[in-house]
Amino acid sequence: ATPEALRDAAIKGIFDSLDPHSSYIDPESYALARDDFEGLGSFEGIGATVSKEGDWVVIAQPLPNTPAERAGVKVGDQVLEVDGQSAEGWSVQLAVTKIRGPIGTSVTIKVRHRDGTVETFKITRDKIAVESVSRLPLLGGVLRDAAGEEVKDLAYVRIRSFSRTTPQELEKALKDVNGSGAKGIILDLRSNPGGLLQETVQVADMFLDKGQIFFQQDRDGAESGAIARPGHSTELPIVILQDEFSASGAELLAGALQENGRAKVVGTRSFGKGTVNHARDLSNGGALYVSIGRWLTPKHNQIEGRGIIPDYEVTMTLEEIEARKDIPAARAIDMLRGNPLPPPTRATPTATPTATGTPHR
Repeated sequence: ATPEALRDAAIKGIFDSLDPHSSYIDPESYALARDDFEGLGSFEGIGATVSKEGDWVVIAQPLPNTPAERAGVKVGDQVLEVDGQSAEGWSVQLAVTKIRGPIGTSVTIKVRHRDGTVETFKITRDKIAVESVSRLPLLGGVLRDAAGEEVKDLAYVRIRSFSRTTPQELEKALKDVNGSGAKGIILDLRSNPGGLLQETVQVADMFLDKGQIFFQQDRDGAESGAIARPGHSTELPIVILQDEFSASGAELLAGALQENGRAKVVGTRSFGKGTVNHARDLSNGGALYVSIGRWLTPKHNQIEGRGIIPDYEVTMTLEEIEARKDIPAARAIDMLRGNPLPPPTRATPTATPTATGTPHR
């Protein structure tokens, strides 16, 4: 190994031991990941958001119309190998480095699907344009209720992540919603790994007329935070959809709207990533991604390791996902319409998540 590689390994070992969300990022990885930290709108890769569960990197979401989606990569896929190398124990940043690459080159990944089957994909990389706000439902082009009927009295807005353009994208979407005659909004934060704090706060402020958005507690216990300003972009009732891959800023937003009485939350317990992180540039081109504090909800509930608890818990089976039956969305529709709800379904307990990282590959 070169002296530079040995130095990087030593630094990485020190910082990776600080806490699950602090790490050293070598120059090559940081060059690839910079767009994610800065919240820019495109990257080169296969087109997926990822997170970390235990020893494995998993697919949080293959982005629409990307090489990953076209190849058949699915939500929850566990990345076992990349180009023949075992991915066990990899950080998200390392996985990003291995999987990303120039347009036109290919990468081979082996994954374990949620049903236990193993599949290998050879995927050609491309430039991935990422719009953070979408009106297109997650599991199909038309929003449908539990009876399978198209929904026309409610609006659907999905936030994939929080980038520099998210507030402007959302403002436009909400103007369209307000002019559509919709009686309520389904705000989908499923598989949203977070993003930029300032933009997350701006989004929360669009839905709130008053109240605390969040508290930030530093390592010494000192608190700061953000309070909603008068005025908002919509007065329509809101139901938030979240899942186990909703993390960081997505949890901050869900907690802010839930605890201010602005929205109900439907789905499963969220990821539980509530640390405040900062990327500090180093002279060698790398960076230290360091936890400098933690986020608390308006009622001082901790997000880290706990997540946001839904008001109504509902899960989906593999069969429902494959049939593109969006049961959580159907429950959100019933809730907004005031229809009776069936008993909630309980999620199967899983190991406590350990970390999220750079979201896009």
